[in-house]
Amino acid sequence: MEDNASMTEPYSIDIGRIMDMIPHRYPMLLIDRLDDVVPGERATGIKNVTINEPFFQGHFPQKPIMPGVLIIESMAQTAAVLVVETMGEEAEGKLVYFMSVDDARFRKPVEPGHQLHIHVTKKHSRGAVWKFTGEAKVNGQVVAQAVFAAMIRTEE
Repeated sequence: MEDNASMTEPYSIDIGRIMDMIPHRYPMLLIDRLDDVVPGERATGIKNVTINEPFFQGHFPQKPIMPGVLIIESMAQTAAVLVVETMGEEAEGKLVYFMSVDDARFRKPVEPGHQLHIHVTKKHSRGAVWKFTGEAKVNGQVVAQAVFAAMIRTEE
């Protein structure tokens, strides 16, 4: 865990550190930075949405919109980094699997040029299972939300 983790003030995690913490890579790495990190509690993922995203070729060529399932995936990746940051170095690079997604709502389309702010908050955890609420915003407006659970795989 970084020295920042012992501070009481929220802090940020950059892309290099994110790639140390979770195994996702292009084109499936869907967060660029984490802000407002409070281990064991919350974090805000940042995703800069660009027209160069591979999914925009087919979703949709005339009106590019980020698929809702990828917004949910960006929530899960934000939560995965928070879990690894909370658990420490022994959790780095471990796989985190979705267990459930509940109450998913999509309010507004996410388009190229938008910056997603993905707010995740831990509801509870028990062993390797963590449950979160997630809310994605663009310009302060909610574009998607969900409650989801994930499990970090601790054995090989």
